[in-house]
Amino acid sequence: MLDHQVVIDWLDSQISERPAAVIVAFLVVTAVFAVGLGNVSTSAGTEQFTQDVPAQQAYDHVTTEFGRPFAPDTGSTQLIQTGQNVLSKRSLSRMLTVEDRISSRTGLRVSGHVSAADVVATQLDPNATTLQAKRRAVRQATPTEIDTAVRRAARNPGFVSQLSNDFNAQSASASATVAVITHQLPGGLSQSVGSSGSSPLQRIQLEERAIAGSVGGDFRVFGSGIIAAEFSNVIFDSLVIVIPAAVLLIVAFLVFAYRDPLDLLLGIVSLGMAILWTLGFMGLANIPFTQMLVAVPPLLLAVGIDFGIHAINRYREERALGKDVVPSMRIATDQLVVAFFIVTGTTVIGFAANTTSSLGPIREFGIIAAIGITFTFLIFGIFLPAAKVLTDQWRERLGIPAFGVTPLGDEESLLGKVLPVGVTVARRAPYAFLVLILLSSVVLGYYGTGVDTSFSQQDFLPPEHVPAFQRNLPEPFAPGTYTVTRDLNFLEDHFTAVQGDTVTIYVQGPLREDYALESIHHASRNPPSSFVTDGRTARTQSIITVIHQYERVSPSFRRLVQRSDANDDGVPDDNLGQIYAQLLDSPYRQEALSYITGDQRATRVVYTTKSSASDREITADARAVADRYRLPATATGSTVVFQAVSDGIFESALRSLVVAIAATAVFLVLVYWLLEGKASLGVANLVPILVTLTWIAGSMRYFDVAFNALTATVLSIAIGMGIDYSSHFVHRFADEYEANGKDVFAALDRTVLGTGGALTGSMLTTTTGIGVLVLAITPILGEFGLVTALAILYSFLSSLVVTPAVLVVWDDLVGGAAESVEPVVEADELHEG
Repeated sequence: MLDHQVVIDWLDSQISERPAAVIVAFLVVTAVFAVGLGNVSTSAGTEQFTQDVPAQQAYDHVTTEFGRPFAPDTGSTQLIQTGQNVLSKRSLSRMLTVEDRISSRTGLRVSGHVSAADVVATQLDPNATTLQAKRRAVRQATPTEIDTAVRRAARNPGFVSQLSNDFNAQSASASATVAVITHQLPGGLSQSVGSSGSSPLQRIQLEERAIAGSVGGDFRVFGSGIIAAEFSNVIFDSLVIVIPAAVLLIVAFLVFAYRDPLDLLLGIVSLGMAILWTLGFMGLANIPFTQMLVAVPPLLLAVGIDFGIHAINRYREERALGKDVVPSMRIATDQLVVAFFIVTGTTVIGFAANTTSSLGPIREFGIIAAIGITFTFLIFGIFLPAAKVLTDQWRERLGIPAFGVTPLGDEESLLGKVLPVGVTVARRAPYAFLVLILLSSVVLGYYGTGVDTSFSQQDFLPPEHVPAFQRNLPEPFAPGTYTVTRDLNFLEDHFTAVQGDTVTIYVQGPLREDYALESIHHASRNPPSSFVTDGRTARTQSIITVIHQYERVSPSFRRLVQRSDANDDGVPDDNLGQIYAQLLDSPYRQEALSYITGDQRATRVVYTTKSSASDREITADARAVADRYRLPATATGSTVVFQAVSDGIFESALRSLVVAIAATAVFLVLVYWLLEGKASLGVANLVPILVTLTWIAGSMRYFDVAFNALTATVLSIAIGMGIDYSSHFVHRFADEYEANGKDVFAALDRTVLGTGGALTGSMLTTTTGIGVLVLAITPILGEFGLVTALAILYSFLSSLVVTPAVLVVWDDLVGGAAESVEPVVEADELHEG
């Protein structure tokens, strides 16, 4: 068995006999990390999740290789107009006025605009080419002339697609229309799928919103810039609501737990240091603060509160026996440093298991959480006890009275009468109770396998309707106005006549080979159910489309294609190099380069998908079609990328769960074997958390909470936090088991009344501190707060109710004597300090 007592004795002496030096050392480190606070940046949106996805990398290649060289990037704004009839003379005039005012602002970089109002105005006056002329045409027309122009325009499918589903050509009416304004932007705009926390379009679209509002009528401005703005704003607004609420609740429960103003101050200062160290490290390491990392401060608060209450409570147990400050702290740290080490090790393993994820933000979360927990161990395991020694010595010298000196869970208190319920069950029927628990856990675990997985921009956006209690909050807590989710839902509900999305197949290889174009053609035959079809062929846009376009205007090119078509299916088989050369030397060069690279080594094929198909169906079908190609082909596009991230989230959750359980089991077995000589206690330590995991999975399905970017980490968090509770319990039991002559029930009674009280205070504080995330405006944060609070509650209950029965069975089956190794330092010597 490892002689760890040498290290513990050294730490005891530093904490108890040189507290001032310890405090100064920690304050110096705090000052160093404080420098990093100024470098902390933020990053929001979905783009961060897509960067390492193969489908996104293929999308990047498509954007790079098939974009026009040195051409400026483009962006678009959707200008939504609603009303009783957006095709009335007044509404058409207002739309054209907004377009005109936006186009006249040079800073908005408008390169084009398309709207139903443009089309109607051109029908009224074919010579109207400017917006001013179109406005004049509408103003001078009679309502009857406008209705006639609308009916003529309705023959054009493009015009109809800009109008809501209730468009009636006969009455020339519709309740909504969407105009598209395009912008030329400086080159280098990221083309990654998703939205980032900052966007060149943000300023443009916010200015367009102000212009549209000044015209009158019901206009909405929608686009990636607005989405980017709300991504950033909703994080800030959520934190403004959540942090004060969390602070109030945490302070309230800490007052209950500490019941002493100086102890409360020490606990709060230590919590602040843990968060400062972690954020400062992020600043020094240049790691941005993302949506994923919003969860880290509450987690540090949870572990820090737990450590703080245990440290003060264990110290008070010894003080209640009449011992002085230094001996009491030496005994407390003798026990707690080891317990904190076990808890920190298992918690770090739980969080670090997320580094196995294929998604960068989840890996970063695992790293930062693990580092933050390590900092928390150092601060609450060394700094807080040293500060407690110094303040109590100072208080005794000055004669300042102490408050709340009794530990939580005293057997005479109400809490002390409730805590032993698990021990009572373990006395009467431990085996039957464990069988019941295990059977119910299997059922809940099986039920929990139906938990869904999701990833979309909407996960990170505020809900369409912010709850009334949030809207009515006073400044500065009142949230801003959010429109993106409302507008997304409006477009989906009222413009479903517009075709669905598209997916792209990115093909690489020697495209001059005779089979290259035939492979594209054959892959499009008998398309899967989620693809839009033209007869028995998928509706596509590809280099074959451009070849057919040039055929129709060039007789010589048509003859070349016909000579090269060996099987008369309209797709050339021979002379492909010559065909590409003529096409790239024609007026259709730019169209061709948008589908094939100049070296003829890569091409893209765009498939139109049905709006009714799910992302999972579209992705599966796109990958199946890609497998039909003779050349290497990759399915990509926003739908495929988001589905790949969704799949990655689920795989990450399972992988991190398996890694965390396996690594935690090995760690606990080794630690209890090395430190206590009882390896099987490590297995007993693990049982309650396995039960907790099944409860969490079942609860997620019951509350309809999917695995998303944040909740995917909850299983590893449950291991990290759950082991926290059971490790405190089992380690204290191991000490009491030896001290009470291997009397299992005496050890359990002592453990429940001592550690159980601290666990209760920790649970109440952390469940409310993290559970307050349900107040966040972003749904994803609210769901994370709910399931994490449940994980902590379940961990507490399983530790106090399930663990006693497990330890009774352990005592019956294994027996302390069977594994016992003579400890290096006897228990009595430990208590003598």
